Amino acid sequence: MTRLQDAVVLVTGANGGLGIEFVNQALERGARRVYATARTPRQWDDKRVVPLALNVTDEASVAAAATAAPDTTVVVNNAGVSGRQSLLTVPLAEVRAMYDTNVFGALAVAQAFAPVLAAHGGGALVDIHSALSWLAKSGAYSSSKAALWQITNSLRLDLAGQKTHVLGAHLGYTDTPMTKDLTVEKEDPRNIVAAIYDGLEAGAHEVLADKTSRDIKEKKTCPVRLRRCTRS
Repeated sequence: MTRLQDAVVLVTGANGGLGIEFVNQALERGARRVYATARTPRQWDDKRVVPLALNVTDEASVAAAATAAPDTTVVVNNAGVSGRQSLLTVPLAEVRAMYDTNVFGALAVAQAFAPVLAAHGGGALVDIHSALSWLAKSGAYSSSKAALWQITNSLRLDLAGQKTHVLGAHLGYTDTPMTKDLTVEKEDPRNIVAAIYDGLEAGAHEVLADKTSRDIKEKKTCPVRLRRCTRS
């Protein structure tokens, strides 16, 4: 079980809608320090927040962040990018760039911070997935989140020996800058982050942060088909 009281939390992608909530709610739950990371970190009013430059697609940048934040006890792997162009037409360079952030970037952070977490008794790693980890949509985004989901499951086994708690969090469309152009029903990021932190502090290995993710997870074992899966 991981408590946020007196924890030192590092959040990737801290400039975005979810990232800001992860920072603020960690402070509300008593975190001693929060490293708010981004490629170009913003300034924060709270002295407990340490802005830190981190480009998850640059191994040197990831290594530098691990050196700069040696007291980290909780890592929130939140950085990500989206894209909806068809796999038949999207340039492969764009697909690789998405995987570099959503998959390999998250793995790079996990690798770099594993020794840091081990030095503090294990700590916790939180990977932010998506309900689309289990539901294919046109484009590369859902497959990148599916890949991260399986990587998280493997990391849970790999990190068990050093007592690092690994939590995978899934959510549907949430009202953040990433989804601002989508005309769909969206969740409040405050509720999503609260559910994830509640799960972390309760010792959960997986959090389904909203109804969308719960419904899709329930149906994910249905046969492959080109129409909606229904159950009697």
